[in-house]
Amino acid sequence: MSKQVSVRENKQYVVFQIADQEFGVDIHKVSIIEKFMNITRVPSTPDYIKGVVNLRGEIIPVMDLRTKFELPFMEADDDTRIIMLKFNEITLGVIVDSVAEVVSFAEEEMESVTSITNDRTLDYVVGIGKVDNRLITVLNIEKLITELTEREQGV
Repeated sequence: MSKQVSVRENKQYVVFQIADQEFGVDIHKVSIIEKFMNITRVPSTPDYIKGVVNLRGEIIPVMDLRTKFELPFMEADDDTRIIMLKFNEITLGVIVDSVAEVVSFAEEEMESVTSITNDRTLDYVVGIGKVDNRLITVLNIEKLITELTEREQGV
């Protein structure tokens, strides 16, 4: 008898840090990770939209997750990165304090947060992943990008 190993159930996540918290995003939604670069401010955008960058001829909006999640401001440093996320042909850059690693865990290792509170900021959270003795907040990138595009279209 052969043992069947289900590899499909494990998903990989890019883990990054904002303040003292670790967050993760589905690796399939990450197109590239860039060092912090010059961002051009766009008037009349929300505070958490820092502006746009020109990446290889493509103009990409950049969101500061610290501001979006109401965390204290921090100057960009050598560890600061912009993670380019792609969903439905839309690219969005998110500023993070640092990028740590890629981890993988199964869906059963992720806890739902809906039972904890019905806070609106949790709309951006898929769940909490447990890796070793760490808790990684897995973000709902689709929700972040959809909200941004709806705001741009005036929906």
